[in-house]
Amino acid sequence: MTAIKHALQRDIFTPNDERLLGIVNVCKAGKKKKNCFLCATVTTERPVQVKVVKVKKSDKGDFYKRQQTWELRDLTEVDAKDASKENPEFDLHFEKVYRWVASSTAEKNSFISCIWKLNQRYLRKKVEFVNVSSQLLEESVPSGESQSVAGGDEDALDDYQELSTREEQDIESMMEMCEYAVSNAEGFAEQLSRELQVLDGANIQSIMASEKQVNILMQLLDEALGEVDTIEGKLSSYEEMLQSVKEQMDQISQSNRLIQISNTNNVKLLDEIQFLVNYMDLSKGHIRALQEGDLTSPKGIEACINASEALSQCMNVALRPGHEKLMAVTQQQLLFAELRDTFARRLTNHLNNVFVHQGHDQSSTLSQHTAELSLPKHSPLHRDLLRYSKLMEWLKNTHREKYEGLSRTYVDYMSRLYEREIKDFFEVAKIKMSGTTKEAKGKFGLHGSSGKLTGSTSSLNKLTVQGSNSRRSQSSSLLDMGNMSASDLDVADRTKFDKIFEQVLSELEPLCLAEQDFISKFFKLQQHPAVMPPLAQPETEETDGSTPSRMPPQAEHRQSLSSEKDVVRLMMNKIFQSIETELNSLIALGDKIDSFNSLYMLVKMSHHVWTAENVDPASYLSTTLGNVLVTVKRNFDKCISAQIRQMEEVKISKKSKVGILLFVTGFEEFAELAETIFRNAERRGDLDKAYVKLIRAVFVNVEKVANESQKTPRDVVMMENFHHIFSTLSRLKISCLEAERREAKHKYTDHLQSYVINSLGQPLEKLNHFFEGVEARVAQGVREEEVSYQLAFNKQELRKVIKEYPGKEVKKGLDNLYKKVDKHLCEEESLLQVVWHSMQDEFIRQYKHFEDLIGRCYPGSGITMEFTIQDMLEYFSSIAQSH
Repeated sequence: MTAIKHALQRDIFTPNDERLLGIVNVCKAGKKKKNCFLCATVTTERPVQVKVVKVKKSDKGDFYKRQQTWELRDLTEVDAKDASKENPEFDLHFEKVYRWVASSTAEKNSFISCIWKLNQRYLRKKVEFVNVSSQLLEESVPSGESQSVAGGDEDALDDYQELSTREEQDIESMMEMCEYAVSNAEGFAEQLSRELQVLDGANIQSIMASEKQVNILMQLLDEALGEVDTIEGKLSSYEEMLQSVKEQMDQISQSNRLIQISNTNNVKLLDEIQFLVNYMDLSKGHIRALQEGDLTSPKGIEACINASEALSQCMNVALRPGHEKLMAVTQQQLLFAELRDTFARRLTNHLNNVFVHQGHDQSSTLSQHTAELSLPKHSPLHRDLLRYSKLMEWLKNTHREKYEGLSRTYVDYMSRLYEREIKDFFEVAKIKMSGTTKEAKGKFGLHGSSGKLTGSTSSLNKLTVQGSNSRRSQSSSLLDMGNMSASDLDVADRTKFDKIFEQVLSELEPLCLAEQDFISKFFKLQQHPAVMPPLAQPETEETDGSTPSRMPPQAEHRQSLSSEKDVVRLMMNKIFQSIETELNSLIALGDKIDSFNSLYMLVKMSHHVWTAENVDPASYLSTTLGNVLVTVKRNFDKCISAQIRQMEEVKISKKSKVGILLFVTGFEEFAELAETIFRNAERRGDLDKAYVKLIRAVFVNVEKVANESQKTPRDVVMMENFHHIFSTLSRLKISCLEAERREAKHKYTDHLQSYVINSLGQPLEKLNHFFEGVEARVAQGVREEEVSYQLAFNKQELRKVIKEYPGKEVKKGLDNLYKKVDKHLCEEESLLQVVWHSMQDEFIRQYKHFEDLIGRCYPGSGITMEFTIQDMLEYFSSIAQSH
């Protein structure tokens, strides 16, 4: 292996300025064994490059060639396969994994050790050595074969040390002084040896000559040591002196420290005293105001407010640890508690007297002012009481029980006052409502409206269907009774009622809002979640030996209220407990006077509820008006149900023609009234639902009456009433009834056509029957040109039938038909000309149809009608003009 190494160094690596440091004979694992050598080399030039070279013997001759080269810095892992057993296999991980099998385990280990040392010396790169014995990874190269293979040159490399620049210059100058240094190295070395001996001798002589000077130096050192001893003695004496000074200074320092501690304690004590004096001292003026302050004058109230605030600050001051053990602090706290209780008692008694006096005050009742429908204003009382609002806040925070007692007293006496005022107010409103109605109805001798469908309960119960003539005569008689008709009377009464009801709500709304605002400000019940004072907290267990907090009687009730807004609402409910009852009573009276008043009340109440909800959705006013609105809505629904029920109970006269049904005109009046009332209303949806219910009931009952009618044909009843409905809906343009408007038009058109067709069968009855028979034969399969050969439908029979209807007879029949139609129709709808024109069109259509049948079934017969279309137009025109 040594010979191969020298050969490879000589032939391959020396020409490339490289030195071979390690070699191993290998072949690729798993393939046909072709031996090659892996060589570890370094370059001779700096910087040193370390490489792993694969060398293979050439196939053409007995020499080696370089086949593949890897840089050692590209090596990432060396895998020896097994560290405990002898295994010649190993892997080198470069850009890919190369698997090798060494000729012996010793060569493999020597090569891996060489790789490790080169990496440690030149690269210091982290290469992973897997399954490699730790003995191989050492700095020293083991003895034996591995040293012969890879160690010799590396040791030489370790011993080599490069000359410095100065050493190179010295060697060059020395070699220039000796000309034969290059040619005769041994002579040059002998000369250097002789010169070295001369230098050594000179050094020894120099040392011996300096002995005298050394003795002088030693003498000086002895003198210096004596001086040092003298100085040390003086320093010892100085140290003893300083020790006594140090003891004195320590005593002074200890005394200063005690003085500083005393001064600090005095400063802290002064700070505590100033704190107690500043925060727990109440002036004599404040004490006098709390004990004897005037609670009636503005100045006295202001002084009491300032004193109560100062007292609260003194009582609520956060004491520092240990203050509560001071006798002076304890005495001050007792004094503050006594002042608090005294002033709370004085304030409570004074406000109680004010509340009681106001509750018994009769001067503001309505009994003296029955002419005006208005509620007394309590703004002066509120203004006077609001001066005590800060004192009430103080009472709320310090004496919760007295604060709640005042609240109950205020609610109790004010509820009595408001109950009297509201009762008198509603009595006046009821008198004005019922007085107006009685006066008007007494003047005209009426118990309802004109017999049509109105809101009056009595008139609704007396509703009957009468003929148009009787209605016209009744209207005339009513007009003769005075300048104002009964219908105008109803409108005037309802307008009066609407104004009174609006005035009632307009008076109640500011009253409730003002009282609620006053309660919130006076009792400090702002619109935010309530914070329970210490006295109202639930009872807790004892901690640190302290007494558990006391629960007042009303604590559980207060805890059930989720916010102070609930407290305000509860107080308002108690103060104005009669408002909802009185409103419901007034609504019942209005509904009793005229059930159509529920429309006015629904609109007004909806508007005021909407306004109240915009201000505060959870306020007392909003809640109360919302409850009353439910009652109004229920009355409105009852009114609509009563209208429908009366439609279903309608009975018609068997001796007079029907005409326009009263509940049809009643719906028209209702719709006109409702559209006027609900023009800008917030609850339009309620009216739309009522419209749909009423119109469906009208449709059903019109058909019912038409089926029961004996005097007037069914088609006439349907045609006239649905035409009236269609006209009403078209005029009023009610969007929610657009489908019903189209349906009414459809029914009117259908029944008009049906009536025209049925009526026209009578003037040419035999001719109609004859041609119906002809159409029947054709329908049975008889050819049209063969119909004339049928015995019953031959030409002679046709001529005989046609001769029965000359022009005069046709005109006479049409004249009778006109009279009959005029008898069937009523004058209110003015449909006679419309029906007559439709009959003319239908008659012409039948005439053309007859002529067409004659032309098809009797061709070439020359048979024609006794009159022409022009004759018919003249007949219709002359008949219409004559009547």
